[in-house]
Amino acid sequence: MKKIPFTKMHGCGNDYIYVNAMQHPIDNPAAAAIRWSDRHKGIGSDGLVLIDKSPVPERLRVGEQSSGMADFSMRIFNADGSEAMMCGNACRCIGKYLYEKAITAKTEIRLLTPSGVKTLQLHLSGNRVESVTVDMGEPVLEDESLFVPSRGAGRGTFVSMGNPHYVIFTDNIDQVAETGRILEHHPAFPQRCNIEFARIESDGRIRTRVWERGSGVTMACGTGACATAVAACLTGRASRTSDIVMDGGTLHIAWRESDNHVLMTGPAAFVFDGEIFAP
Repeated sequence: MKKIPFTKMHGCGNDYIYVNAMQHPIDNPAAAAIRWSDRHKGIGSDGLVLIDKSPVPERLRVGEQSSGMADFSMRIFNADGSEAMMCGNACRCIGKYLYEKAITAKTEIRLLTPSGVKTLQLHLSGNRVESVTVDMGEPVLEDESLFVPSRGAGRGTFVSMGNPHYVIFTDNIDQVAETGRILEHHPAFPQRCNIEFARIESDGRIRTRVWERGSGVTMACGTGACATAVAACLTGRASRTSDIVMDGGTLHIAWRESDNHVLMTGPAAFVFDGEIFAP
């Protein structure tokens, strides 16, 4: 059996196992994600992230102009082995990983994800990445009347940030484990859904807890923070800039009016490096 070098990182407590797939390709990443994410028998994480070269030109939506190839690519597998479309916390960690491990000297990185190319702007303090701003692109909105939560959780707002989110504003955000588990698999969401429970605090910040599709309750979710900020603005609860306070930390979200893009800024941190046997 071969050993795979890995780095564990987290963004506001949303922890993943990162592997440089340019040097260490993994034949069965879904199986690796399940085994390695186990918090009792493995490394312990919310999933597995593979960092690779960018093999293809970015795929553009109608009306967008091409600005060339992406610099790197990302694939992300949840703790249950399912492949995710996007993860904002992972994007920030990848920016820090690439720069501080001297894989790139760029402070603006174009990252190809399954939901399109995301631009990472690294904010440095000396030779360290202090925080990262990710241009998450435009939110995709749906008619919220299509989605009917169960067990009296209250009506929410559907926002896609490259992956689906359903944001419910409620004083009872601690129902996240019980109700989130149910709503992820609600018939209204045939591809399952990430569920956010959010509360507006007296200081204007938005306290949010998240149930991530395929991972369960997590300490933070970057796309979930973006979806929450957009939903808060759409429903008149907040302006276009918000601080989203999650279990593991705070993310600053700005929904830019000029182009409708959502910008997410927050920290990324190394935990440890190691080696583990491939499944």
